[in-house]
Amino acid sequence: MSPTKVAVLGECVADAFATGSPSQGELTLRVLPGGGPANTAVALSRLGTPTRFLGRISRDSFGALFRAHLESSGVDLTGCVTADEPSTLAVATLDESGQACYSFHAEGAADWAWSPAELTAGRLGDVSCLHTGSLALVRAPGAEHVEELLGRTAARATVSIDPNVRAELVDPAVYRGRMPVWCKLADIVKLSDDDLEQIHPGVPFEQACDTWHAAGVRLVVVTRGSRGATVSVDGERATVPAPATAVVDTVGAGDSFTAGLLHRLHASGLLGGRLDVLGLDQAVDAAAFAVRVATLTCSVAGANPPWAPDLAG
Repeated sequence: MSPTKVAVLGECVADAFATGSPSQGELTLRVLPGGGPANTAVALSRLGTPTRFLGRISRDSFGALFRAHLESSGVDLTGCVTADEPSTLAVATLDESGQACYSFHAEGAADWAWSPAELTAGRLGDVSCLHTGSLALVRAPGAEHVEELLGRTAARATVSIDPNVRAELVDPAVYRGRMPVWCKLADIVKLSDDDLEQIHPGVPFEQACDTWHAAGVRLVVVTRGSRGATVSVDGERATVPAPATAVVDTVGAGDSFTAGLLHRLHASGLLGGRLDVLGLDQAVDAAAFAVRVATLTCSVAGANPPWAPDLAG
């Protein structure tokens, strides 16, 4: 029997939204569970894909919030580590368009302290796909061990990566230097147009994409906000439009897109190997579904992705 679960590896982040008046000497933080990989796991599970999350979740109060949120969405947490280190905190400020800008409090956090003894095949389990990215892929000491797990997994499961560049914490040159390695390991690379500009400033999408294909990755998807997404399968490309929507905020939209993409590929029976039979039409179909998922996420506050019934019809 083929593996039915998709695994997501990475961080949980306490997303804090400030209210109040600094001029009056007080701010109140409203904290919601977030973190790119955790958001993706939640969205995948809500769509109906059995999902295992691999994370180092702190014993602190934020960690309890993460566990409750993931479990209430049906995510399998048996691959998680209960960690003594603190949770990562990100304080978000929203601009007039609903775009979030973050300040991170992440030094010494639980999310980055993976050891080889923790990242084992047994913890991963028998899965059809392993998705990872964001800060867990670039922050020491755990990043190199995450890459090692990707290398071991690529022989038996689809590997998906979302760099999700956080230039506030990690120099974009680090991502630039690792992209050839990630593209060799991965079957799917999804990134935003902002990520692309951070990694390869001024380089056209087509040129960057062809470089990544040459390194080994078959499917590259770049999300472009209200302009939809561009899909490239071995250099054959198409653009998927985004439906018009009233945007509340964009928090978690990219993570929901990734979940929608993986869910559709999983439902089509395409995950579980190196995507050898994937064609452009199938990739476009998956991206079109992913755009719908992201659009619904933008229509509500915070990283609150839709459930499968919300996409019916």
